[in-house]
Amino acid sequence: MSISLKPGVVTGKEYLSLVRACKEGGYALPAVNVTGTNTLNAVLEAAAANKSDVVIQLSNGGAEFYAGKGFPDSLQAKIMGAVAAAHHVHLLAEHYGVCVVLHTDHANKKLIPWVEGMLDHGEAYYKKHGRPLFSSHMVDLSEEPLEENLSECARLLKRMAAIDMSIEIELGCTGGEEDGVGSDDIDNSRLYTQPEDVLRAYDVLSPIGNFSVAASFGNVHGVYAPGNVQLRPDILKNSQDLVAKEKALGKNPLDLVFHGGSGSEKSKIDESLTYGVFKMNIDTDTQFAFAHAIGDYVKEHPVAFAHQIDPDSGKPYKKEYDPRTWLRVGEKGMIERLGEAFADLKSAGKSVASPVAGSKAA
Repeated sequence: MSISLKPGVVTGKEYLSLVRACKEGGYALPAVNVTGTNTLNAVLEAAAANKSDVVIQLSNGGAEFYAGKGFPDSLQAKIMGAVAAAHHVHLLAEHYGVCVVLHTDHANKKLIPWVEGMLDHGEAYYKKHGRPLFSSHMVDLSEEPLEENLSECARLLKRMAAIDMSIEIELGCTGGEEDGVGSDDIDNSRLYTQPEDVLRAYDVLSPIGNFSVAASFGNVHGVYAPGNVQLRPDILKNSQDLVAKEKALGKNPLDLVFHGGSGSEKSKIDESLTYGVFKMNIDTDTQFAFAHAIGDYVKEHPVAFAHQIDPDSGKPYKKEYDPRTWLRVGEKGMIERLGEAFADLKSAGKSVASPVAGSKAA
């Protein structure tokens, strides 16, 4: 499939075209959690350097941090932080020359007001601009009974579909914990989604609008010792095959998401790409890459982080401890790790963005 889209945030039909290009091309996009302008800009730079499109997303904690930990109201910080980040991406993404899916991550039952608050802003933005503020939101009610999960997702999808947005749902539970969502104490059987549940989700949601599924196949947030996580991508295949058969659809009709991608075996990533996965979440590995690079820098310049002026030589260290210096080091560490992710997911060099006028590629 050959398409060309205007660079920047993609929504509505453009979003669907990008997802279809990923699936038909046998590649997926890294979905990177960001917490501020440094990590957000690093994602944009990495995507441009690798000539790949990308998913930028915020968890509720990441959004709250974006607004500032001193923000007086926690819920409003989550809402306004996400909105502020969205405006940041809308302003800059086009100039980086890549297509960006703008998304928010796990929202469990207690975080539904966060999603509704973002939708209030999204509806206002749509009224003014004719397009939504975000491409999609995730509603993760996997800890609730299936029918409650699907009925609440259906209610929210009606609002999203009205402004050309998609919803991401979770069936089965991703292990581990991320920003207060999830738990390490999950029965092992719940880490593996049942294909019949995916079929039920298709019946409920497809008449309303577009949805993607984070179908659990042993995924766990974070990075664990080898052997502690048993990924079974065949569950994705079984879900795709069941829906295709029952609904008389073509190959891989579902838009699937790979959660807990950090630390995953390369062979399991490769296999998942053949089953309609268009997006893989990566957070723990990029957090570590950012921090590790800064840690190395501090080790190389220990005196600069203890004294403004060298106590022996009198040398000033302003350039070394300037936040722009060491934060840029962190950005470069994150960019390098994302280069590996683009390669693993086979998206490098496959951006569907049309060249930016005035750029070298134009």
